[in-house]
This record gives sequence, structure tokens and C-alpha cells, in this order.
Amino acid sequence: MRSRRILLIFLVLIGLVGVVASSAEARSRGREFPLPTPDSEPAGIAAGPDGALWFTEGNVNRIGRITPSGAIHEFRIPTYDSGPVDIAAGPDGALWFTEATGNKIGRITTSGAITEFSIPTYDGRPAGIAAGPDGNLWFTEVAANKIGRITPSGSIREFSVPTSSVPVDIAAGPDGNLWFTEGAAANKIGRITPSGGITEFAVPTAGVFPWGIVAGPDGNLWFTEVDGNNIGRITPAGTITEFPVPVYETIGIAAGPDGNLWFTEPSAGMIGRITPSGAVRELRLPNSGCYPYGITAGPDGNLWFTEEGIAGNKIGAIRPGELPV
Repeated sequence: MRSRRILLIFLVLIGLVGVVASSAEARSRGREFPLPTPDSEPAGIAAGPDGALWFTEGNVNRIGRITPSGAIHEFRIPTYDSGPVDIAAGPDGALWFTEATGNKIGRITTSGAITEFSIPTYDGRPAGIAAGPDGNLWFTEVAANKIGRITPSGSIREFSVPTSSVPVDIAAGPDGNLWFTEGAAANKIGRITPSGGITEFAVPTAGVFPWGIVAGPDGNLWFTEVDGNNIGRITPAGTITEFPVPVYETIGIAAGPDGNLWFTEPSAGMIGRITPSGAVRELRLPNSGCYPYGITAGPDGNLWFTEEGIAGNKIGAIRPGELPV
């Protein structure tokens, strides 16, 4: 899958292992909406200020918009083969996204007008992006080992991560800082202040490759692990706890409207839910090989997610009540 290849550039490819959860846990429900453009490889997804969901289409160079009722519109990115990966709502009422192969940060208004800003570092490969508490957007650079900051006017500054790593995802924390995952040999969670000061915290389990990260309803940060059977939690003070999950690979993670954390399990074709105390439940999607990837809470009280893969090329939605308590 192209968007995954973008993020794992210069790395040894990670083997995807399909895992079957118990039938009591893996219930098949939810709604799915096929995308108009074939083989689009949707990846990042975020709720917009217009009441719609916005997502990236890494394989066809587009940004998509879907309403809670399922109406889809796509917008072409000016830069050819830009490889959009992640997307986030900005403080200016627009959506901001990363362009991994284009080496740019993009901005799209809710009417579809796109502006692009080039990253100073050559081939930095921006991946994750999030709005910061300082009114700017913050992003990771997987190939340059840097964290970037871009103002709403497009001014960019970069900060080098002390450990040689692959920073993948980033999220605003409850402590006024930004938190990011560090994959490859680093195996850490990083924290960066709005002024650029970086602190790193080692994940207890070796070689798990931390991936997605989000602020939880409990005042902590929660993260996924590509090569580990865990969902991780880190406090603002840096204490990490890992909770086992049945599936080997977890990718996207989001805080749900029900006070729990929701995550994607691409290889198993499932959506998972974990409570702040660590209890896990899973939901199997209708089609095998759909590879759920990004996930976010929508304005309608549902969880919305992207589906890559041959059986995917869709945007999905599930209600929190579709999983047993």
C-alpha cells in the first residue's frame, strides 16, 4: 500500500500478520462508503470545522471530503504525485495536510482551495500533523528525523530529534506540549515544547515501533504499536504503561465520544476499543483485506476511519454502541 510505503521509506518493510480474534469479540457491523476514485489509498482522516470529515488519498493525489450522510467530494492537489498522508483541522478554519513525496505542507479551505508550502529540508517526508496549543501546526518528518512547525501564514521552522529515529505521528497533549512517536531503533515517545525543547521516553517493550498517538480523555497520551501486541499510555510526566491486545499490528488511534480510545488493526481488518483502564473489545469489518488505517471522532458521535487495500478504498463509520461494554 502506497501510503504505508511512504512512511516506511528507508526502513525494512514490516510484515503484516493477519490475526483472528475470538468470535465473541469480533462482531461485524458499521457502515462503509466506497470512494469514487479507484485505488485511492485513503490514509489520514480528521473532522473539519464544516461538519464534514476530510481525508487524504495517497495514491491519487487528492484530498477527500465526506459528509455524515456519505456524500463525497474530492479535490486534486496541485503538486503532481505529492503523496498526502495525514490531515488535521487548523486554528484558521482550514484543514492542513502533509505531502510526503511532495515534501510540502498543504492547506485546504472548506471550499476546496489549496495552498502548498515547501519544507526547508530536502526529502524530509512529512507524515503526521496536528494543531498545537500555540496556534501553529506541528508535523513529523520521517526521513529527516525532525519535528516541524508551520504558522498559519506558512512560515516553517524545524527541530532535530536527539535520537536517530523515525518520528511518525504527533498530537497536542494536555500539558501544552506536542507529543510524537519515534519508530525504528529509537522505540520512544517524544515531547516537544512550543519553543522546541525535546524530551524522550523509552517504551518498555523493545522493538514495537510506536506509530499513532492521541490525547486521551484521562489526561494522558495513548499510542499504537506496529510491531507489538500492545496499546501504550504515557502520562505527561513520562510514565508508560502498555496494555496487551489480541492483534499484532495497531496503527491509527482516536479519542471517542464515549470516553474510550479507538484504534485500527489493518492486518486483521478490525476496529478496536480500549477503555482508560485497559479493557479491549474489537469489531471485524465486513470485508477481509480492507486494512482500516486512520481514525477520528466525527461531529455525529460516530468514529470514522479510512480503509486501504484491495477490499478497501472506502470510508467507514461505526457507532460507539456497536461494541459490547
